[in-house]
Amino acid sequence: MLYKLNLDHILFLDIETVPQSRLFSDLDETTQILWEQKTQYQRKEEISAEDFYERAGIWAEFGKIVCISVGYFTFKGDSRSFRVTSFHGEEVQILKQFKQLLKDHFSQTKHLLCAHNGKEFDFPYIARRMVINGIHLPYKLDLFGKKPWEVPHLDTLELWKFGDYKHYTSLKLLAHVLGIPSPKEDMDGSMVKDVFYEENGLDRIITYCELDVVTTAQIFLRMRNEELLSDDEIKKI
Repeated sequence: MLYKLNLDHILFLDIETVPQSRLFSDLDETTQILWEQKTQYQRKEEISAEDFYERAGIWAEFGKIVCISVGYFTFKGDSRSFRVTSFHGEEVQILKQFKQLLKDHFSQTKHLLCAHNGKEFDFPYIARRMVINGIHLPYKLDLFGKKPWEVPHLDTLELWKFGDYKHYTSLKLLAHVLGIPSPKEDMDGSMVKDVFYEENGLDRIITYCELDVVTTAQIFLRMRNEELLSDDEIKKI
């Protein structure tokens, strides 16, 4: 089935998220209590809710999006390119710009969204943050009433599971086993919060996010047994 999909109908994406506030103490009392209740089963007894707050970006109710990077294929004759761009700044603006991209260029039935672990993280996270911020969901993220085969989402993690739903493979590990060259990264996902709040390093986060988008596209190509993208084919716009 993957071989029948047109690559230029797919929007590859990745998001980076951080806790809504720099410090747990910056939260109002009600939010602190709700955070403590939300995470009581994830935390070990010796880890306080405050210490666990560095992971708050994982939950859409306690985090926010600081970057959405996207990539898409274009073809001219035998020439192929993969164009990458990012939305960043205030979260509301990020979400509105991303929604506009979907509306203008990826709104037709043939269009699909693709991310690694996207069905469990990226797609629902974006949708939840849109609702929280009072933004009407675009068709590609509004799943209400859709049958499973009508959901316009691809997930490279799900594809790699081959029905083994208990299996999890990170993007980095999957790229490694598939022989995809690993780009030189100066950070990983666990560092995003500190890079954002302590270093004001949004440019580093954007670069990291865009590399993940490229890697996701490369994995998709390998799963179709197609030639990987060369550096010359990757265009940042």
